[in-house]
Amino acid sequence: MQTYAGIPEENAQLETSKVVLVTVPYDGTSTWGKGADKGPELFLDASENMELYDIETGTEPYLEGVFLAGEISEKSSPEAMTEAVYQKTKELLNHDDKLFTLFGGEHSVSIGSIRAVGEKYENLTVLQLDAHTDLRPDFHGSTSNHACAVFEASQKHNLVQVGIRSCDIEEMQYVNKEQCFFAHEIANNENWVNDVLEKVSGNVYITIDLDAFDPSIAPSTGTPEPGGLQWYPTLELLRKVFEKCNVVAFDIVELMDSPMPKPTAFLAAKLYYKMLAYYHISKP
Repeated sequence: MQTYAGIPEENAQLETSKVVLVTVPYDGTSTWGKGADKGPELFLDASENMELYDIETGTEPYLEGVFLAGEISEKSSPEAMTEAVYQKTKELLNHDDKLFTLFGGEHSVSIGSIRAVGEKYENLTVLQLDAHTDLRPDFHGSTSNHACAVFEASQKHNLVQVGIRSCDIEEMQYVNKEQCFFAHEIANNENWVNDVLEKVSGNVYITIDLDAFDPSIAPSTGTPEPGGLQWYPTLELLRKVFEKCNVVAFDIVELMDSPMPKPTAFLAAKLYYKMLAYYHISKP
């Protein structure tokens, strides 16, 4: 039995785990760097080589249980993939006592999971950490393209965007500038974390495209953009979101295979585990 991070099987059972993890190795619509379909494999391998004690919180999050819920392998079309993710997410959300997590794959995999979470939880905030707005209504003939990852969320939910530094001019009509924290503005604002927190409330879905981070610390993504987020300020934001809000689900996407994928894969593994730690310590 394969378990997340190689944890003991007793910590990896559905019935007793407080976290479920599904992987979506999909890379069907990416337009430049290919290899995000290898992301889940790289992430799981890096996780097995990670220390399971979190120094910052003084906890071992795996003891709360992580159930590896399998892989969504639908690749026949972007729309079919989105529907498969939607249905799997709905199934796993039936377990009310568990945090739903997903690891991609390209960012289009988030469309179906956000849709399912949004149907279950009212007053949903979608917190997007990303280099790109991903607000095209459709792209290359599909509404399930990676460039459309949060368009539906922007129409249905409270979308808060952080780290944005690239978009098409056509997307600007869909950007809510009161809810969008551009990277160049973050760089000159020491209070940006608290400013973001003011926009985030209630039930929260966090979606993290790894290109939100600066390429100096996360180079193995499909479209790395200079001027990105740094590690500790991002962790500060995430910890405070978990403390303030009811985080009901999160995903991490766009880890790409490359000649040197390990630094980014390990960052993704640590990021995921940090978020589990923040989730557990935020619970009474």
